[in-house]
Amino acid sequence: MPNNPLFHPINEPVRAVSVRDQIQMALAIADLNLLNALLTQCIPAIIQPERIGMIASEVGVPLGDRVAADGILHFEAIHCVLAQVQPQLDHSHNSWTNDSKEAAKLTQHESEMQTIAQHLSLAPAIALLAKVGFPPPHIQEILRLPHYAWHKSWWYALDEEDRFTVPFLRCIRTLHYPDGTLTLQYKDFFESEKPSCFVGLAQKVLVAIRDEAQGFGEALQQLNQQRSALGSKQAILICNTISDLEAQAFIHQGISLYPAMDMVLPMQANCLDCGRRECLMNGNAESLVASCYGFLVDSEFV
Repeated sequence: MPNNPLFHPINEPVRAVSVRDQIQMALAIADLNLLNALLTQCIPAIIQPERIGMIASEVGVPLGDRVAADGILHFEAIHCVLAQVQPQLDHSHNSWTNDSKEAAKLTQHESEMQTIAQHLSLAPAIALLAKVGFPPPHIQEILRLPHYAWHKSWWYALDEEDRFTVPFLRCIRTLHYPDGTLTLQYKDFFESEKPSCFVGLAQKVLVAIRDEAQGFGEALQQLNQQRSALGSKQAILICNTISDLEAQAFIHQGISLYPAMDMVLPMQANCLDCGRRECLMNGNAESLVASCYGFLVDSEFV
């Protein structure tokens, strides 16, 4: 932050910040490591790390009828990945090898034509293809394809255990327009289950901060109301401490749990206002501590 009295009050006591405010500020800052941890290290995890694409957060989101969410995580759940090593399969009719039989089995069904993007300029098209893993030579090949020619590549989709092990063949073509823009289209050839998307699907997760004064029933009712308003079954409850029985009850209702203290950012601290009695500096009026990860307002201490 700039060296400005707005950000560094002079000769004024440090204003104590509640845990709820600290957590919401952490969500608002939207550090990618923190947002990824929320999705992958909550109990139970929402998604595996390798399946997360783009991710962003919103804070204090109105959901209608005077209902507001503490936070919402928006992320892309990856469902398909480009194979890093392309299988060398023989498709010639003159050599019906085991490889070509396997290829025929893996590509026995054909999907309808899908459009990735329409009327893109060159730079966004290159960025889109690079994002999914195509190396520069393949990108150039795709973008320079003659009309109705196809670029073929092998991809992997998720199996029943959410592992990228199901191979399928994807054909991509480029349509060029006089104004210099282009459209990218694809269709897939697969064994049994059609890939659900090009790469990933947009998902959203409710983030709620537990009010320690709330009982289990009240907290669950609020979460269910917010999940219904958001149109998502997924939710993460951030809480300080929770009993084993209560944790199991939330989890069985489809709610993941995450420790509040893992989200606390280093705050401007005043040892006179801190509720951590175990700290040697607690209550010390002459403390030189100005910023602390452990600073917790006395009234918020549990």
